[in-house]
Amino acid sequence: MIYLDNAATTKPLESVVDAMLPFLKEEYGNASAVYEIARRSKKAVFTARKECAALIGASPSDIFFTSGGSESDNWAFIGAYDHFRKSNSSAGHIITTQIEHHAILRSAEYLESLGVSVTCLKPDSDGFITPEQVAESIRPDTFLVSVMTANNEIGTIEPVREIADMVRRIRRDILIHTDAVQAYGQIDLTDIAGCVDMLSASAHKLGGPKGVGLLFIKDGVKISPFVRGGMQESGRRAGTENIPGIVGFGAAAEAAFAGIDAKIAKETELRDRFFAKIGQIPDILINGPITEGDHSKRLPGNISVCVKGIEGESALIMLDREGICASSGSACASGAREPSHVLKAIGRAADESKGSMRFTLSDRNTEEEIDTAACKLEEIVRKLRSGR
Repeated sequence: MIYLDNAATTKPLESVVDAMLPFLKEEYGNASAVYEIARRSKKAVFTARKECAALIGASPSDIFFTSGGSESDNWAFIGAYDHFRKSNSSAGHIITTQIEHHAILRSAEYLESLGVSVTCLKPDSDGFITPEQVAESIRPDTFLVSVMTANNEIGTIEPVREIADMVRRIRRDILIHTDAVQAYGQIDLTDIAGCVDMLSASAHKLGGPKGVGLLFIKDGVKISPFVRGGMQESGRRAGTENIPGIVGFGAAAEAAFAGIDAKIAKETELRDRFFAKIGQIPDILINGPITEGDHSKRLPGNISVCVKGIEGESALIMLDREGICASSGSACASGAREPSHVLKAIGRAADESKGSMRFTLSDRNTEEEIDTAACKLEEIVRKLRSGR
């Protein structure tokens, strides 16, 4: 099998599995209790919190564990709204973008149903949002701006730092959130974490387990709890801690912190190699910015294309028969009949979007795998276009 769908999920690292195993077996204590086995669980959570914080240059006390990126995004939106409404008669206004993950877009729709005004900014043809677009949309009742760090479908890395600086120059009381699920552990986020109020991440995107995420909430930022009940996570997110998952998240973050430069270099090289080889296919369109040798504008491991004259789903099925795993876009929208909202937002026509495919690499992939996948894709496109 050649696995090229790492934006959907990643294979857990051996170090992650090894770290988790004791907490799935003998170390089963509830971290809220006071006896020794519970204290060991509590210590393990604290260690993981430090490891996850270190990856973005944050304080451990600003890391709050959740069930995943979707919960973190929901919490950022609904928590910000609940807190805003405590001291305002207006329902308020939020700014986000047309190409966000559905966890953001659905949260925005929910707030809209409560009376909140929502501005969804349209990106340019490469998927970029500008600071000026955000600035022009700010209103007196704006309480939240949320722009993703990197797009999960086309890999575009947004100028979050510049957007945050622009917002701060206009109003310092607007909360700034970024969905960094696709970027956490893939690129250096210390600069971004230093300028936003909240940041979402998920363990299974960087070799960690599924079902655990985090929301970074900068010290002093006020948002309401999303899950209410006990006093876990400093009273901000109730529920018995998922100790094995949290430990696994910490181990994955530690591994990413240690090897991020080498990871970026290898994935960028493999990405550009794949682009060069499939570029020989006639009528193939690259989605997102073309940045050969550079990872500042596009995620290192992201390849998104539209191939004219074919159905992308048919090509993916044929790739699967060859043992190659890829996708048509977001795993959360798999099976949707409508064209990708991201491709629509950047101006792809419906017939072009039908031929969309996303290949997302990891540093565990090899040049041989990349060459094989590109060759097979070229063969499959030829067959589909000839009707064979």
